[in-house]
Amino acid sequence: MINFRYHVVSLAAVFLALAIGLVVGTAAANGPIADNLKDQVTQSRSEKQQLRDELDQARLENEKQQDFVIDTAPVIIGGKLAGKRVLVVSLEGNGQDVDKTVDGMVNFLGVAGAKVSGKVKLREKFIAPASKDQLLDLADASAPPSISGALPNQNNAVDTSTALLAALLVGRAGSTAVEGTQTVLRAYESQGYLTADGDFTAPAEAVVLLAGAPTAGKDAKDRAIAAQVIVNRFELAGKLVVAGLSATGLVAAVRGDTALSKSVSTVDNAITAQGQVTTVLTLVDQLAGRVGHYGIGDGVTALLPRSAAQNGS
Repeated sequence: MINFRYHVVSLAAVFLALAIGLVVGTAAANGPIADNLKDQVTQSRSEKQQLRDELDQARLENEKQQDFVIDTAPVIIGGKLAGKRVLVVSLEGNGQDVDKTVDGMVNFLGVAGAKVSGKVKLREKFIAPASKDQLLDLADASAPPSISGALPNQNNAVDTSTALLAALLVGRAGSTAVEGTQTVLRAYESQGYLTADGDFTAPAEAVVLLAGAPTAGKDAKDRAIAAQVIVNRFELAGKLVVAGLSATGLVAAVRGDTALSKSVSTVDNAITAQGQVTTVLTLVDQLAGRVGHYGIGDGVTALLPRSAAQNGS
């Protein structure tokens, strides 16, 4: 009969054998396995450092390229928009990126000799479906008598309000400001639909519409359609360039629209200095009756408009 002492001795022998096997196996394999692991770690560190170096180099080259564009801008675009009044409209996306792009765009328009009549930032609330009733009431209550009768007679709040803003802010060269323009802007601003900065002493003859990140989340499709309505209305009012921070969203929508793509020019890399200079050149082309799509994304005509970049265009 097998007693308890036999079980204890047997288990002890098993554990002793396992311990001896682990020690012997580890001792035998420790050298090659450890060396292999060390080599892999060293290689991984080396590859990681190489990627860091390449990223730093790419960033440095990009900064140098942007500096080059800024330094050469007076030669490329200097005076090409002399005497032209331009309105800068932006659709709220990533606030920091959009605001930075607006500032860069205003600077380059100044280099080109343009007079920026004002900056208008349309907030996301402007294109939100939930704003429909209040937006219609606001347009009806604030529109000057000289314009109210010409507003579209429909139930599209974004279309009605954009038509009102376009009628006030865009017009023919030499035209005077519509009485009540500042009152309308203050009314929309007080309700959180937009922010406006500028003297707006006279309508602009051309518009640069800067588009932020594509709409996302709840009601994204409705808001995207509303953004395209804004493009339609400003296109009817005057010369228009849609400059996006990327080739997606509103830029892609304009390029994909058979009618709009023939009358509205687009630039898809306006977040960069190169894209902002390209936008100025594109606006020069627009005012000369030429339409094109520029940048680095899908559907482009070229990197930049060659005709406007030539001296004397």
